[in-house]
Amino acid sequence: MADFMIRFLISNLFLCGLIGLLFLLKYLLKGSLTSRMQYRLWYVMLVLLSVPFLPLPASGLLQFFPWISGRLRGLLSSRTEIDTKNIPVLDSSAVMNPLQDFALSAGREMPSAIGTVLAAVWIAGILAMVLLMLRSSSRFRRLKQSALPLQNREVRNLYEHCLKEMHITANIPIYSTAFLKSPVIAGFFRPCIYLPIHVISDCCRLELRYMLLHELQHFRHRDALAGYFMDLAGILYWFNPLVWYALGEMRADREVACDAAVLELLRESEYKKYGDTLLGLAEKISLVAFPFAVGISGPMRQMQKRIRQIASYQKPTARKITKGSLSFCLISVLLLSFTPLLSTCAAEQNRYHWDVSSEVISTVDLSSYFHGYKGSFVLYDLNADVWNIYDMEHATRRTSPNSTYKIYSALFGLSEGIITPENSFMAWDKEPHPFDAWNADQDLYSAMGASVNWYFQNMAEQMGRSAVKRYIHQIGYGNEEIHFDFSTCWLQSSLKISPVEQVELLKNLYQNRLDFAPEHVDAVKKSICLFSSEGQTFYGKTGTGRTEGRDVNGWFIGFTEANGHTCFFATNIQGEKEASGKMAAAITMSVLSDMNLWK
Repeated sequence: MADFMIRFLISNLFLCGLIGLLFLLKYLLKGSLTSRMQYRLWYVMLVLLSVPFLPLPASGLLQFFPWISGRLRGLLSSRTEIDTKNIPVLDSSAVMNPLQDFALSAGREMPSAIGTVLAAVWIAGILAMVLLMLRSSSRFRRLKQSALPLQNREVRNLYEHCLKEMHITANIPIYSTAFLKSPVIAGFFRPCIYLPIHVISDCCRLELRYMLLHELQHFRHRDALAGYFMDLAGILYWFNPLVWYALGEMRADREVACDAAVLELLRESEYKKYGDTLLGLAEKISLVAFPFAVGISGPMRQMQKRIRQIASYQKPTARKITKGSLSFCLISVLLLSFTPLLSTCAAEQNRYHWDVSSEVISTVDLSSYFHGYKGSFVLYDLNADVWNIYDMEHATRRTSPNSTYKIYSALFGLSEGIITPENSFMAWDKEPHPFDAWNADQDLYSAMGASVNWYFQNMAEQMGRSAVKRYIHQIGYGNEEIHFDFSTCWLQSSLKISPVEQVELLKNLYQNRLDFAPEHVDAVKKSICLFSSEGQTFYGKTGTGRTEGRDVNGWFIGFTEANGHTCFFATNIQGEKEASGKMAAAITMSVLSDMNLWK
């Protein structure tokens, strides 16, 4: 919930920009859009307001379709079966002895606390808004209970005439009440019209006709349903003043659109009389708004806008309607194309949309190796240009890289000159750490082997946030997101990467396609070298994500060189406990052994 709140606030910044763009486009095209089209553009805003709560892909609508095609290709590609019979139970403690895997619980207390406080305030505001809504609803229920079916025969006959004039066959009950100051229509499934008693007695037949036609226009265009969504948006976005202002403008445009629809039924000589009717009601506006109800009246600012529109009203030509429809479609497509930027769920369920059009992919069933862990295994054979993947969905899902990120952190530090291949020494500051291996002076090779957090954090702090962001963007590392403490963004935090991306980056590192000095790339490769003998070399790095003392996210990535044959791999496992980098390494070694890629 805390993470959602942080992302929700970020989404609100984008929403404010899009709402501002909508205001600008409405202003520039107001001469081309009919009143109804101007009002319907606000529907686009309501869609945008719903997006943060919908699971949409994060990388854009245009990339969504290649992702589908890629998935289909993966399903249609060859399926390689590996014999998983008689696989022994793995003892992770006995595997990869040269490799140490130390991890600390992720330290996100401050961001989580901030997010939790913000979430609590947001929810408290929602509850307050709901209480206000319930109070208004209670008043309206009392009003409905006190209302009586309209008895005035003359007004009822007029009402039936209005229904026929608008070709409405639905049964819409009409009531009279002493607790309203202006007519309203309320209810979506069973709409009813409520007329104040003073309006029935004080207004002439012509004025009553205008009022009834206006309320029936609300019914014809299902404005009550839009009113439900507007009220819901006001509750969820109670803290956003721009959203509230936009909702107010939407209500104003709704009434203008209804006015225009009524004017289309009238003769030009009646326009002034209709405007006079609105002015007559302006002094009798109820200060208490009822939820889920729409009426002919409104705030004074809104009423002034309506009077100006009535004074300048001209029935739209066919050309204007066509031009307005095209403008409406273009604006809608433009604004809705930004929806992936607003999706908080997409950010939380970050996924790498892999274009596999030029790749040869085989799916493999390795479920027996994972012993109940959720996870995936990705293997790329450089010589054969072939991918073998277990669990494509998990393989393209981004998660925290944990200590596997240190491979590239070292590369950044070398490039910045903070360390060099010849001198990567860094003195221990005597601050105690929970692991003995960390409580000592380090160089790149010892720090990588023991996965010493402080060594790489110090390098990041010396580089600075802007340099770290620049390098991450340069190599295209996962989602490239760095929030809060950039020196620990890889520890169960904002920076995330998928197993497929891990393999692609390793391949680019190996082939020196990341635009770094060859000697720096060689130094990094040397630091993650685990075994080397008899024409075989094994490179790898573990990573463990730990929360509340439990290992929940385990990584093992690397590559093998054997007799001129190079393969890159990435294994990720997730679970409630004991999902460590060492266990991921154990699974990887067993798979590679059975594939005859490593002995």
